[in-house]
Amino acid sequence: MELYTDTYYIQRVLSGDTSCFACLLDKYSNQVHALIYRVVHNREDAEELTQDVFVKVFQSLKSFKGDCSFSTWIYRIAYNTAVSYTRKTKYEYLAIEEEQLSNVSEDEVSESLGLIRNNEQIERLEKALGKIPADERALILLFYMQEKSMDEISVISGLTLSNVKTRMHRVRKKLFVLLKEMED
Repeated sequence: MELYTDTYYIQRVLSGDTSCFACLLDKYSNQVHALIYRVVHNREDAEELTQDVFVKVFQSLKSFKGDCSFSTWIYRIAYNTAVSYTRKTKYEYLAIEEEQLSNVSEDEVSESLGLIRNNEQIERLEKALGKIPADERALILLFYMQEKSMDEISVISGLTLSNVKTRMHRVRKKLFVLLKEMED
């Protein structure tokens, strides 16, 4: 089967060939589901939210302007859907004192987070991610798991580029503090 571009499928769907939407769904559903699952931490909710995302994508397809990549546009819808859902469920997150964060250097954070390789360390990282708010967790997941650039994350999250960089810096420090506390 020959693969076409996203633009090709979008144009076909908008022209009335709605069966072409299945190609876009096949291409992006696993990535969208993975992001949402890691934000909401519940498989059933992630499946339902993923379906909601693709319903929104289908219904809003005509509003896709092409000023960013189609994948970035879908991720923005997924990000907003997942974060909105977690805000409604009112999870409690661990508060970290500002003083703890200011005492951590970026070198320590980079070194520590760069050394996560074995299953035990990955498990601790997953627990730490579960202790931070969904919007912060989503930023980390977009950058490290989905390998999105800071510019793409800015478009996806609706935050300014400088705000994304600042938040990423703070979230990485939070994760470092949480991982250190788990080690002790």
